[in-house]
Amino acid sequence: MSSITQARLSRRELLKLGAGASLVLTTAGMTATLTGCSSSEPASDYQVLRASDLPILGAIMQALIGPHPAMPAQLPTALRKLDWSLAHMSVQTHQDVHELLDLLSMGITRGPMTGIWGRFESASPEQILGFLARWRDSRLDMLRQGHTALTQLLLMAWYALPATWDSIEYPGPPVI
Repeated sequence: MSSITQARLSRRELLKLGAGASLVLTTAGMTATLTGCSSSEPASDYQVLRASDLPILGAIMQALIGPHPAMPAQLPTALRKLDWSLAHMSVQTHQDVHELLDLLSMGITRGPMTGIWGRFESASPEQILGFLARWRDSRLDMLRQGHTALTQLLLMAWYALPATWDSIEYPGPPVI
């Protein structure tokens, strides 16, 4: 039997996997909220992102972008841009992003789901890129969706900043 044949899931197994993944995310989000690990209130001067979200997103953004002369100075601005963008999205999107970030902030779920057993701020860029690659290449749709959400939101926020345009040789929008 080939490995491709062995890797296929039946419809029933796929439904069980989806239900299990939903249960894990819901439990992680509820546990984080009820135990005080995660506040539902936005950070000071933010509309959507919470104080616990900022170090995680900052570490992932720095790993994604890599060495860039504008990184240290522009990181807070990029996170504010991300928050502004999220504020203009649906409440359901806010909840989905919060659940994903709760999963990444709680040690009990972060370690098994990402391979990063310590805090994100202490993880090396290689560890973060490794976790993102595992999620990108995962057989589980939930992890692939998490990868897409994180990377697209963070890259969108970063490259929306004029200070980053030189590195991609973007001259800026046309003058009208």
